Amino acid sequence: MLLNRDDSTATGGAMGKFHRVKVELYGRFMLEDRTEHVCQIDEMSPGDALFATDVIANTGERVIAYIDHIGRVEGNVERLVSGGFLLALIASDRKKNKIAAQLTWLANKHELDMPEDRRHQRIAPSNPISMLGMSDGREYPCRIIDLSISGAAVEIRMRPALNSQVILGSMRGRVVRHFEEGIAIEFAAVQSRETIEIALQN
Repeated sequence: MLLNRDDSTATGGAMGKFHRVKVELYGRFMLEDRTEHVCQIDEMSPGDALFATDVIANTGERVIAYIDHIGRVEGNVERLVSGGFLLALIASDRKKNKIAAQLTWLANKHELDMPEDRRHQRIAPSNPISMLGMSDGREYPCRIIDLSISGAAVEIRMRPALNSQVILGSMRGRVVRHFEEGIAIEFAAVQSRETIEIALQN
């Protein structure tokens, strides 16, 4: 079992101990002052999550977050770490079991050759002109060269760093490759044709 409740080095709540697994999930979180910020989750268990962010939070502060593939979670900042903070999750046993199942699936989907990992049919957007947003709020015009439900290649003058978080239209993703005309983006979640059209509407 990937998530071991009896691991003495793990963290958890009333259900027992949980082992954190390495993930690469994107999301947004809200602090007590109601400001919203983007983040990346580097490690997570049903009991806590390691948030990578440039924003400084206070120990004990209540945080509400929406994480791709996981959904809404909330908790208190347990401690600050380099480049972020550790959030102790507040959740029912049912919610923790649901998170455990999702984390197990995410950690093993590559080995299981899930359909989401295969190459997807290309989509021709009705309007190839879009905007690429950075994690700091800056936006740049771009042209979509190639598009599928799992990612896109865009023509753009600037070059965000590899693995940096970006938003194409309203779809979050990360930069996975540079090429002569622009960059390749892998979406944080597999989209549908319908959601892509809605996300790219200006």
